[in-house]
Amino acid sequence: MRRFGHGLVLGKFYPPHAGHHHLVRTAQDRCERLTVLVCAASVESVPLADRVAWMREAHPDADVVGAVDDIPVDLHDPEIWEAHMAIFRAAVGRRVDAVFTSEEYGTELARRFGAEEVCVDPARTLFPVSGTAVRADPAACWDFLGPAVRARLARRVVVLGAESTGTTTLSRDLAAHLRARGGVWAATGWVEEYGRRYSEEKLAAARAADPAATWADVSFTSEEFPVIARRQDEEEERAARQGSPVLVCDTDSFATGIWHERYMGGRNPEVERIAALTHRDLYLLTEDADVPFEDDGLRDGPELRPWMTRRFREELEATGKRYLSVRGNRRERLATAAAAVDELLAEGWRFADPLPENR
Repeated sequence: MRRFGHGLVLGKFYPPHAGHHHLVRTAQDRCERLTVLVCAASVESVPLADRVAWMREAHPDADVVGAVDDIPVDLHDPEIWEAHMAIFRAAVGRRVDAVFTSEEYGTELARRFGAEEVCVDPARTLFPVSGTAVRADPAACWDFLGPAVRARLARRVVVLGAESTGTTTLSRDLAAHLRARGGVWAATGWVEEYGRRYSEEKLAAARAADPAATWADVSFTSEEFPVIARRQDEEEERAARQGSPVLVCDTDSFATGIWHERYMGGRNPEVERIAALTHRDLYLLTEDADVPFEDDGLRDGPELRPWMTRRFREELEATGKRYLSVRGNRRERLATAAAAVDELLAEGWRFADPLPENR
């Protein structure tokens, strides 16, 4: 099988999927050097920088470059072809020996580069998926998506609330409910509250020094909360890369800001900055009125629950986050939460349409 000096794979990768990755791996096997050119239009809803980062992560040995191409596609217009080629040549920056493609325009693209065309699975028999199909229904194409794209597309649902209001119970129940649907949903992830684990470790350390120590003997500093928020987000991101189209979280870094306010008496700008870095799709606020308080050794008492519930609601509304209050018994809360998630999923992912193409 002939090998080439410099190969090229070109595409929108909007978003990248298993077929794209097969194309790149095939090209890498036959080239001394491979350039992957990611072309994005300004109207598209996934930024060029994200697509370049995703492809670099998946193919670290390829030269992945990006270019903005806002010219509509018309395979029958030589002037439009040449306008595209000016963008491609500037981005690639060197001679191309072979163009690897699964697209019908591959022959003309290779000719204009003065390169050989190499067709790779044009019928898409190995990986029956396309960018159009992914944009139309990511959940149906989930098995064809890599970890980075899954993390970006996963609908993140956060259950938050005051202590002893059933947040852990509801989040676990919701994740289990989704897993029971089977198929792609069987991998639905659940992210535990890192702040609780952190608190357990602090109490254990206090008891190592004094076996009679209780939660009342444990104190926090403001500097600990960014550590908690950052670790919470890291575990959330890890789970989102591995799970289903929905990720269920027992609290998040946004909630950590409220807990800082509870323990330290004010806000922490670094926690706020960390929380702003990750988008969540839906918050479920567990109300305190219909859940009896249970002291598990890490709680202060029931008197602060109404205040905490109010502060969560105020901050959710002030920041414009999508949220729903959940009330009732365990079964009723799960039914409310599941219906809210189904409504979220029914709305779809709403990718912006790419530029028109005349093929």
